[in-house]
Amino acid sequence: MFTSIERLAEKSPTKRWLGIVIAIFFMACSGILLWLAQRNIPIGTAYAIWAGIGAAGTFLVGIFFYGDPTSVMRVLGVAVIVGGVITLKVAH
Repeated sequence: MFTSIERLAEKSPTKRWLGIVIAIFFMACSGILLWLAQRNIPIGTAYAIWAGIGAAGTFLVGIFFYGDPTSVMRVLGVAVIVGGVITLKVAH
């Protein structure tokens, strides 16, 4: 996430500090939400969901903001990650 925001900030150096502040804010929110989640579900499940959402989110940021190439295999890979996250949550 931090790298994605930094790449956006590189396009406009005057907004670099804003990008850093936004990245720190979202990292803090992410950590707090992980902490809250692990209070109600096992830490392994909470972390897997947290990591899966981060991976899928970064994939989407790459596609929509940076023009990363898409292919059936890449989309299928993210679908498998999302399916795994859903399975972990349902199994809880």
